[in-house]
Formats: sequence, C-alpha cells, structure tokens
Amino acid sequence: MTKYREILRLHSQGISNRSIATACQCSRNTVAEVLKEASVHTISWPLPEDITEGNLREILFPNRQNVTNRKIPDSEYLHKELAKSGVTLSLLWNEYCETCRLNGDIPFMYSQFCRYYRKYAQTTKATMRISRKPGELTEVDWAGTTVGLINDFNFETSPAYVFVACLACSQYTYVEAFPSMKAEHWIEGHKNAFKHFGGVTRILVPDNLKTGVEKASRYNPVINKTYQEMAEHYGSVVIPARVRKPRDKPNAEGAVGIITTWIIAALRHQQFFSLVDLNVAIQQKLVEFNERPFQKKPGSRLSAFLDEEKHFLMPLPTSPYVIATWMQATVQHDYHINVDKMHYSVPYEYIKCEVDIRVTLNVVEVFYEGNRIASHKKLKGIIGQKTTLPEHMPDNHKQYLEWNSDRFIEWADKAGPSILMTIKSVLASHKVAQQGYRSAMAFVKLADKYSIERLETACTRALTYSPSPSLKSVKTILKTGQDKCEHEPELDLTTSKTSAHSYTRGADYYGGKKYD
Repeated sequence: MTKYREILRLHSQGISNRSIATACQCSRNTVAEVLKEASVHTISWPLPEDITEGNLREILFPNRQNVTNRKIPDSEYLHKELAKSGVTLSLLWNEYCETCRLNGDIPFMYSQFCRYYRKYAQTTKATMRISRKPGELTEVDWAGTTVGLINDFNFETSPAYVFVACLACSQYTYVEAFPSMKAEHWIEGHKNAFKHFGGVTRILVPDNLKTGVEKASRYNPVINKTYQEMAEHYGSVVIPARVRKPRDKPNAEGAVGIITTWIIAALRHQQFFSLVDLNVAIQQKLVEFNERPFQKKPGSRLSAFLDEEKHFLMPLPTSPYVIATWMQATVQHDYHINVDKMHYSVPYEYIKCEVDIRVTLNVVEVFYEGNRIASHKKLKGIIGQKTTLPEHMPDNHKQYLEWNSDRFIEWADKAGPSILMTIKSVLASHKVAQQGYRSAMAFVKLADKYSIERLETACTRALTYSPSPSLKSVKTILKTGQDKCEHEPELDLTTSKTSAHSYTRGADYYGGKKYD
C-alpha cells in the first residue's frame, strides 16, 4: 500500500523524489503522481491527525480501481541466463510466461519485461562515486571490535560494544560504548550522536542489523518500527544499505576501521572498571581523531564539519525521542489485550482485531490501522493487574459498575427479609466484598426471571436448610419448583427422641419401630 502521509512528510523536508521512492518502497512515478494530486487538492504537510491513509487515497484518487498485481521478473536470474550461449530475452520471456501460467500469476508484456531487465542491467554495470551533499546523510554501524570491562567483584571481563556514527560529507564522527547491541542502546547511540552533531541529517544509512531492519531485502526492506518512529521524530528517513554492499556506506566502514586503530587499539593498555570511565577515555581519543589532519586534502574532520556541514543540518526537536517498544496483539473476547502479563481494555468494537501496541516507560497506547484507539497508564507491580475504562465496555456490561454492596443490600431490603438475609450472607462469605458481586447480581437476575415473590419464598426455604444458603441451592429450588410446594409440618420436639433439630427426621418418619 502506498504511504501517502510519509511521501508528503518527506517532500516537505526537501528530500528528492528518488530518495522518497526508496524510503517508501514505491516508484518515482508514484511519488510524482501523489505530489501532483496533493498540489491540485491543496493538501500539504502537516496533516490533521484524524486523516488516515485511506482518507488520503479517497481524496487524491477517488476514481482509482485496484489493479491486478503482476509477477515481477527475477532480473538477477535473467542476467545470469543471458550470459549463456544462445539465450535471448525473447526466449526468457516465453519461459517467464509459461512459469506464470503454471503458478496462476499474470505476466508482464514483453516490453515491460525488457524494461525491468534493462533497469537492473544499468544499475549493475558500474559503481558510481557519489559526492555527498552537506547535511544529507549519516552512516551508522557497530564496530566489529569490542572493549573489555573488568568486574570489580570477580575481575571477569565483559565486552562493551562500540557505536559509530559518521557524517558522509565531512566524515565528522561520533563514537560511544554500550553494554549490548540491543534496540535501546542502538536508539540511545543515535540520540547522543545527534546531540553531539547539534543537528540531524535528512537520511540515515544503517546496516541490515535486526535493531534497524526487521526484514532485509534488495527492493523492499522492512524497517524496525521503533527505529522508524525515532527517525520520524527527528524528521529523518531510514534508507538501509543493501545486503553485503559495504560501498553503500563507505564512510562508516572506513571510520570503523580507523577507529579500531586510533581509539580502541590505543586504549588496549588501559583497564576500565565501568562504562562511564571507558566513554570518558573514548571521548578524549575521539577529539584527537576528529582534529587529526586529512592526509590527502587540507583541514580535518572537525574543520570540514564546522565550515561545510554544520549549518546544513536540520535542527533538533524541542524534546528528545522517548524510546518505545512496538508489538502486535489480537483483542480478546473480553475486549482486553495482554502486555507484559498486564491487561488493558480497548473499545469492544475491536474484538478479534489485530492491533499495534506502543509501550513506553509510563504509557501503553493501542493503534488500529494507524489510528490510536486506546491509551493507558502503564501498570507496574503485581502481575495480572487489569485496567478497564467504562467507555470501552458494552452497555450491558456497564451496569456492573453501578452496583456495590450498599446498593445490593438496599435492593434486597425492598425485595424481602429472606432475600436480604441471603444477600448479606453471600457478601459476608468472601474476604473481599467485590468477590460476591457476581453472585449478588445473579440473585437480581433470578428476581427478574422468576419474580421477587418466588425468590423470597425460595430464600425462605433455603434458610430453613442452612443459615448461609448458596446461590446454587436457591437456583435449584426455583428451577425444580420447590418454592411452590407447601412446607412440611414441623416435628413435635416433645415427642422426638432422636434429635433436637427440627430438620432431622426420626424413626417415625421412615416407618421404623418404636422401642420403649
């Protein structure tokens, strides 16, 4: 699906159509067409938050119909096959059409088939030497060499991983060590690098590591959602390097090699017992590294940065990015989702829908198709807690929120003395009164189903059996109609020799013999 909002956002930042097409995984013609229609309809960035991708598609292209997807030819395979004797594009197109027919796909016509291959062939004939524009691109990577940290207690050594960010134009570099290469440290490294540079470039070029790219692809890479959100916060765009193509980020690759020598190797004789001490030493060496003169041209990385690139960087936002974790979940039948074993409500209309969840340090947000549908304060402490907003509940479920112990007792007092005694007994049988609310509500529903008179009679009969009757016993009396039967005559306690309890039957009842 075309990312209309992202195209408009990147265009407002002055990014070229080619770069926008690469970032949004679409063609340049699509980008040009979207921008043209946006101009006709006077739509520009920023957009109102309530406008979704679907709304934009309806506004920009109201008459557009879905086009059947066609099978894109494998240009790399075609390139290899054409190197063989006697193989032509016409032959390969016939084979391609036959394969599509067998797989049920729709093939391209011969002209489009040839266009795909020629486009691929032109990009693979030579490697371009690109002169980077100032403030355009930052290349980021992890150094392959680690630095050892010594534990104070057992003197064991643990690795510290070195993050490197290099501006492509001036080659001005930022370096910092972290305890791991996890997503939070990857994002923290970017934030600190932007702060060190005093601005942000329009494009970020990472390697295809999992914290940056979820799915590496030559044509359609899938960017990690947290990384993408961070780039949007700083007004930048992520364009990862191609797999096994270090020439896509030569400055970072070169900086990693030089830093390994001039910073990591230069600190090999020192011992570090904390990450803070290590980063202090790294920053001292980094200053020397950036001020070191170039070998083949005048100036240094620092002077080139100050003179040529610093003024072209985009300004930093007013507040730094707060790292968030994204995940997906399906809304259950109780209109709640599970996040870290805590339960958060969403509107019941989204039951069985797959939603995106954004989790920060203090907030849990739920999104459906890009629209935020719920927001909760993050629960902490005991596992299994639940938070439910009344507006997320169906109307018939909201009734439960209006009932409490006082209202149950007030209702029972008006209904009848036996019902009142039974309700009080049910509420008192639990350590926490809320645990008995469901049972008390069941008595209310029994009164609606069988009438209050029958419920009063059933409770009276149940109380003759036990001072604390259960919901099950009352329900059984009503279901079997015992409340409609006449009460058994009371036993004469003066003649009964078997028991002092009125509900214990003696030998006379069962026809037994009497003994003097």
